[in-house]
Amino acid sequence: MAETSGVERFDCILVGGGLVGQTLAIALAAHDLSVAVIERADPDAHMAPEFDGRASAIASSTARMLRALGFGDLLDTQGCPINAIRVTDGLDPRFLHFDSAEAEPAEPLGIMLENRALRGVLLAKLRAMPGIRLFAPASIARTDRGADRATVTLADGRVLTAPVILACDGRGSQLRQQAGIRLATWQYDATAIVTMLAHEKPHNHVASELFYADGPFAQLPMTDLQDGRHRSALVWTVRRKDAEGLKALSARAIAHEAEKKMGSFLGKLELIAPVQSFPLNLQHAERYWANRLILVGDAAHGIHPIAGQGLNMGLRDVAALAEVLSDSARLGLDLGHPDVARRYERWRRSDNAATAIATDGLVRLFGVRGRTATAIRATGLGMVNRIPPLRRAFMKIARGEAGDLPPLLRGELG
Repeated sequence: MAETSGVERFDCILVGGGLVGQTLAIALAAHDLSVAVIERADPDAHMAPEFDGRASAIASSTARMLRALGFGDLLDTQGCPINAIRVTDGLDPRFLHFDSAEAEPAEPLGIMLENRALRGVLLAKLRAMPGIRLFAPASIARTDRGADRATVTLADGRVLTAPVILACDGRGSQLRQQAGIRLATWQYDATAIVTMLAHEKPHNHVASELFYADGPFAQLPMTDLQDGRHRSALVWTVRRKDAEGLKALSARAIAHEAEKKMGSFLGKLELIAPVQSFPLNLQHAERYWANRLILVGDAAHGIHPIAGQGLNMGLRDVAALAEVLSDSARLGLDLGHPDVARRYERWRRSDNAATAIATDGLVRLFGVRGRTATAIRATGLGMVNRIPPLRRAFMKIARGEAGDLPPLLRGELG
């Protein structure tokens, strides 16, 4: 990075300091690119439990990327491996069982990790890396994307310039809107209720996805509490009209309702975290770039959390874009040239679109009511469970192992 006549110059200007944005900045700096990160909020305020009490399932391929970037200790000490996933239609005894023992390579199907823990180590590393300059809290007064460079003027008068702006500013991306990039989008009649449970019986590193007509109910294994109690994250999807009523219940009443949904297979439950809610939608940008602008993560796509793929899609974007930009820099190419953006888009668009279609299809399939539909679904789950090659194919996709993997998803810095 350099400063000339009051203008600070970088290889990339990255807008948005969430999990995807911070990971991308670190990946780019690890490839010797200079990055300005602009975040409108105070990053330290993001560490408060009430800011984001969620946990994420880090798929095996994205876990390899985090290890390559230096976060293996976090995964090993604070992450909880998912060794199996059981899928059922409600409490029907027929099920689909994914087991890490069948995976190739033999790794956990995923690692559950609190977003706050990941955010903390990302922020510490981002602040320590010499190739990254963090501007936060900072607001943008103006962006100019010219023929040769992009320039961002901050509200305090500082001016930053780079060949390309990377939009990591979320589903409501202002940069995407300013560029006139349209969205294919629709709202689900669904709200995700998210909290954390302590439970009587051990989860044995098994995640459970129970599908109901009102929406999926996911129990996700977490590390035990310090007092030895067992713990799981809960993502409970309900119809929008029912969300406020559920949130208004006492902690004890919500735990009791969750026990009924789960068939009490983890014994007595207790809520140990605030209840948060998130209205659900699906959206996909018509294109991932405009003049000297590239969309990443939720700025480009957002899906239903039914399969826990949202963050992993964004992190796969990171791996591909880091490879494209670092490779282009080595060749001396203009990082803001449309050919660079097109290469990234070709690499990621089909995977993101396929994941969005698959998750939407699952939502619609399991949302069909009636005994006949339930019987057909349960029979189908049981049949897939009895066909090992098909079961392993589904596992490969869920773990982010399909297709042409960038070096970071193979655990290599490249």
